[in-house]
Amino acid sequence: MVHSASWLKGRPLCQLSAWAPSGIQHKGEQGRPDPCPQPESAGPVSARKIRRLLSFQRYLHSSRVCRGVTPQNPLHFLDHDYTGQAKCMLEKVGSWNFDIFIFDRLTNGNSLINLTFHLFNHYGLIELFQLDMVKLRRFLVMVQEDYHRQNPYHNAVHAADVTQAMYCYLQEPKLSKSLTSCDILLGLLAAATHDLDHPGVNQPFLIKTNHYLAALYQNTSVLENHHWRSAVGLLRESRLFSHLPSEDGLNMERQLGSLILATDISRQNEYLSKFREHLDKEDLLLGNAGHRHFILQMALKCADICNPCRPWELSKQWSEKVTEEFFHQGDIEKKHKLEVSPLCDSQTNSVGKIQIDFMTYVVEPLFAEWARFSDTRLSQTMLGYLGLNKAGWSGMLQEQAGAAEETDLGAPSPTPSSAEETDSKVLPQGSKES
Repeated sequence: MVHSASWLKGRPLCQLSAWAPSGIQHKGEQGRPDPCPQPESAGPVSARKIRRLLSFQRYLHSSRVCRGVTPQNPLHFLDHDYTGQAKCMLEKVGSWNFDIFIFDRLTNGNSLINLTFHLFNHYGLIELFQLDMVKLRRFLVMVQEDYHRQNPYHNAVHAADVTQAMYCYLQEPKLSKSLTSCDILLGLLAAATHDLDHPGVNQPFLIKTNHYLAALYQNTSVLENHHWRSAVGLLRESRLFSHLPSEDGLNMERQLGSLILATDISRQNEYLSKFREHLDKEDLLLGNAGHRHFILQMALKCADICNPCRPWELSKQWSEKVTEEFFHQGDIEKKHKLEVSPLCDSQTNSVGKIQIDFMTYVVEPLFAEWARFSDTRLSQTMLGYLGLNKAGWSGMLQEQAGAAEETDLGAPSPTPSSAEETDSKVLPQGSKES
């Protein structure tokens, strides 16, 4: 389904939060528009038209280039053969202990570009689908740029982490023996773009602030629809699949959307129930294209929330980052006198409490079913780390509660005589005048 871009007319730039309309057909063979275009034979391109072609993130980047301002974090690429420590890490990209934070530093902040490009090469997708390497590189650069660097959690590093996890799942015996090259291509693309242009706030926030995206998608899977349409916009802008028959390209876009939409956490029980029903009936046939697609959906869902199943050192970092993002949203809500969303109030929540609840009610049920489907060493490793991490957070909460109790017990209670001698402004705890 192609949406008209007419609704964008007259909207302030601040509202164009990285929407790249899927219906726009971009001129030229270079894919991405020149940030400082020169007049063509058909006449100069207006600034407004250029703005519509760019997401908000890339518009800001292009504006700085036009003004002669050097980007704060210019893109640096590894050599083609991935020399040094980054190359060594990529040789172990299938390890569940892969540290995406270290890899991101080794690649100068370009973990998503280099990881995804490497996996495309690893699977031979460039040759199989006759992809133009320049277009592929350009597409990946635009994808990485459209993730908001300032988001503590929903940024390009998270996308790279999910892509690496997706690769681990694609390597599992049941999947590696049955998935087609098209399945693998879609799985990697969906992982890399699943949170594209995430604003750092959740769907309820967009709805209660009357954000135009909430209206556009009628309050249904608002963010996921936006991630999908943004990905489609970049695919068309880069012309990555322009050499394929149009019907094949449209079908690929639809399947990409089906995968990304499956990451909507509000539909978790719907997908989990369907997965459990298939496993109970033992009727999953991976020779069936529809069943393979469903398994890709479940794999992406697992990859998206696998942080609690990583080693403690990695899991703890992700837990702190996502909580930081939650609390930032809560601070915005308080500032504008909005009802604070669940999990977003730093006064009533903590990292440990949020994580324990998340593990208990969301992560454990999903990964238990995944282990039923794919009972491998990886699945048992993930469940093992999940148990250890949950115990780790529980222990930290108990320590904090014990320390707080000791503080309360250690505080001297004022005696009647001492209370009489205190200044009238200093009152005993519990005084009606306090």
